[in-house]
Amino acid sequence: MLSLRSPDNITNSDEDAMKILVMGLPGAGKTTLAEQLHKKLGNCTWLNADEVRKQADDWDFSEEGRLRQARRMGSFADELVAQGKTALCDFVAPTAATRGEFNADFTIWLDTIDESRFADTNALFEWPTAFDLRIADWNYDVDAILEKLSEKN
Repeated sequence: MLSLRSPDNITNSDEDAMKILVMGLPGAGKTTLAEQLHKKLGNCTWLNADEVRKQADDWDFSEEGRLRQARRMGSFADELVAQGKTALCDFVAPTAATRGEFNADFTIWLDTIDESRFADTNALFEWPTAFDLRIADWNYDVDAILEKLSEKN
């Protein structure tokens, strides 16, 4: 079971480590939700796609560039999980192929908007058919999401 941050600093054991994907269109609230989850999850590292792209200096948003980013995010997350940490990753993951490359243990789809401000992403985005949790409005309960994560683990 995933541990929550507590005054006693309870952390996950190696068996609790998992790779969590928070995905959806740009502007759907991925980073906001990831930040809220990160504050409550124990032994968790948060990987934000924009920060990872910045470190890699890779701003290619073609289909191949997006696949490369999914592989990069997945590789970093796999390394964290191998160290016994939960990897919380927020990025668009616009296609089934990018989601497959990332290979999450738990996928949260933020389905809060119908389109983003980026026409190229809107054209490329494939509505997910495989996910663990779909959030369709902004009035979500972070503790309920954490409970769903615990059930999966």
